[in-house]
Amino acid sequence: MTPSPQTRTFAAPGAGTWEQDSAHSPRPVTRWKYETFNGPFQRGFQEGTARYGLLFDFLEPAVVNDFLYYRHRLVDPADGAEIGRRLGAAKHAFENKLWRDDLDRWDREIKPDSIRRNRALETTPMERLDTEAFIAHLDAVRDNAGEMVYRHHIFTIASVLPVGHYVATAADWTGLDSGALLAPLKGSSRISLGAQDELAQVGARLREAGVGPSDFTGTSAGDIITALGQRRDALGTAVRAYLDAVGMRLAGGYDVADLCVVEMPDMLVAAFWAAREQAARPDANGALAKVRDAVPAAHRAAFDELLEDARGINRLRDERGMYNDMWGTGIARQALLEAGRRLAKAGAIDDAALAIDATHEELVAALRGSAAGLGATLRERSDWRRNAPLSEVPPFLGDAPHAPPPPDGLPPHALAAMRAFGTALHELFAPATPSDGAVITGKPVSPGVYTGPARLITRTSDMNRLERGDVLVTASTSPAFNVVLPLLGAIVTDKGGQLSHAAIVAREYGIPAVVGTLRSTALIADRARIEVDGTHGRVRLL
Repeated sequence: MTPSPQTRTFAAPGAGTWEQDSAHSPRPVTRWKYETFNGPFQRGFQEGTARYGLLFDFLEPAVVNDFLYYRHRLVDPADGAEIGRRLGAAKHAFENKLWRDDLDRWDREIKPDSIRRNRALETTPMERLDTEAFIAHLDAVRDNAGEMVYRHHIFTIASVLPVGHYVATAADWTGLDSGALLAPLKGSSRISLGAQDELAQVGARLREAGVGPSDFTGTSAGDIITALGQRRDALGTAVRAYLDAVGMRLAGGYDVADLCVVEMPDMLVAAFWAAREQAARPDANGALAKVRDAVPAAHRAAFDELLEDARGINRLRDERGMYNDMWGTGIARQALLEAGRRLAKAGAIDDAALAIDATHEELVAALRGSAAGLGATLRERSDWRRNAPLSEVPPFLGDAPHAPPPPDGLPPHALAAMRAFGTALHELFAPATPSDGAVITGKPVSPGVYTGPARLITRTSDMNRLERGDVLVTASTSPAFNVVLPLLGAIVTDKGGQLSHAAIVAREYGIPAVVGTLRSTALIADRARIEVDGTHGRVRLL
């Protein structure tokens, strides 16, 4: 029987306020994830804040009963030398638009190298390796996963600061809300559509070949993918290219406990058939003109430059994940499952999937023959991770949450940096005001009205049940959720704001979306018929 949170002590791991990361890790995290995440995340994040002169230093992670919590750490106000250095860094960053240099470095150096590293590990024939060679491979995927987390977060500040600066400044000039101000960013983050170019090729080749669902009546999804991928024509080439682009990436979430795309054949096949019939999505007509016309003439040249930087950097938000940790963690998941298969064959555990809940050291020891009692330990961890009642987990530990100190009195560039970062954080995570009555309200992030069946997604494996025309209802999304876009009629989330991943992908794809509703997953039953109004931020049960 899985213990209730009441039988476990949720104590703050240190002084201050600790907030549970319900947006990225609503469930208990695996030991393996935390081992590869903690140090690289903190190091990368702190490098970014120092580079851009923020007085917010970093987020300090800690796990309590396997739930991930964060504490905000500010630069020590008594450290005059560091305060002075940060103020100078903020001035340098804004005067020289450092985000342009960072985007160039990403395109020219980091992204190509991440592709090379991940592709090399992805194509390693693990099943052919002897024990010691396979352990060396496990070492390599662990180190790579940590490096990918670090590479993701060294660009965190660069990827959001110009967007936050644009929104904050344009709001002063126009009085428009963030939804209207962000609409002109549509089309600037094609990566947020997933491998849509490759998937469009699959759809086109299916149409050309006259291949459709009726050709595979009674055939399992896995066998359909195999049959299509083995074709020696343009269709087979397109299917293989799409699987190469997305197959080993996580399909949702950020942990090795989350499934890779290739592990959800039903979802993949449904995406193929949807691409076969896909119609063009409407564009955000007039969004830029609406905003620019509201800008006073004296500020329009500056507005154009701010928008250019925001649009230019916008793709980095999701590219960091898709080419770094979404991929590196997916590769690591497959290696852990291979370790599980070896241990299950040796009788050390009774289910290969239990390896997901082991630490790296436990797996290495077990592969070398020291696995006494490991199966029972992993089973207990797995049960807790899967079944912990999330509603009973404290959202905060330690001191009561309080607002950060006001940035009043800072030099202009430091004030601009802190304001831009604060605006970005607010638009990333701030939910809407809770609503009363039968209509659920949230933030309108992509316009339009859609009516259809709700598909309640509480864990990655649920995504394999998605059907074309469903409304995705979930707590939050990661960049990896973009693989299911061709199936969706609309998106509704509990968490997030105008800059959340759900908002970005909905805006790019042109489907109605409402985010930050707080309670949709609690109020909407799976398969309930709902109306999603992405223009006004309302969700109505029908």
